[in-house]
Amino acid sequence: MAAQEIIFAGFGGQGILSMGKFLAYAGMDANMNVSWLPSYGPEMRGGTANCSVIVSDQPVGSPIVTDPTTVVVMNRPSLDKFEEQITKGGLLIMDSDLVNREPERNDIEVIKIPAQTEAEKIGNKRIANMVLLGALVEKTKIVEMDVLIEALRAHGKEKFFEANKKALMKGAEYAK
Repeated sequence: MAAQEIIFAGFGGQGILSMGKFLAYAGMDANMNVSWLPSYGPEMRGGTANCSVIVSDQPVGSPIVTDPTTVVVMNRPSLDKFEEQITKGGLLIMDSDLVNREPERNDIEVIKIPAQTEAEKIGNKRIANMVLLGALVEKTKIVEMDVLIEALRAHGKEKFFEANKKALMKGAEYAK
């Protein structure tokens, strides 16, 4: 597998860094080389947050992602900022409940998911990030879904595990 370079982006408080962290843990658990680099504004909530994750079977030379193969966005400013950086033929996954414009590029694959709506149906709007992460893992096969679920069990909060697992599976349905 070639290295997959991913940017997760949105507002602080949406679980952007958590999405990246769980994917990085799953990559490690699958004996891949990984990097996870968070980036956020000075605000705790409401500011922009993003993180770069690289998962590769080769050593990772730098954690900086400049040409992401996949971008996951949970707000309009993130789409505006990162859409142009996606590699040609790359993947954009967006929360269509919160991103109020269409992507402009036609040389990338786009998966639109009403993640807030789906998360609310499961019982908690705060797991919208996991819906998007489920779509990413299903579409890219970056790690096996079982490995991601185990990483969630090992590194996440137990009280959210079942809801998070349901959210991952719901997201995966959108990517099939």
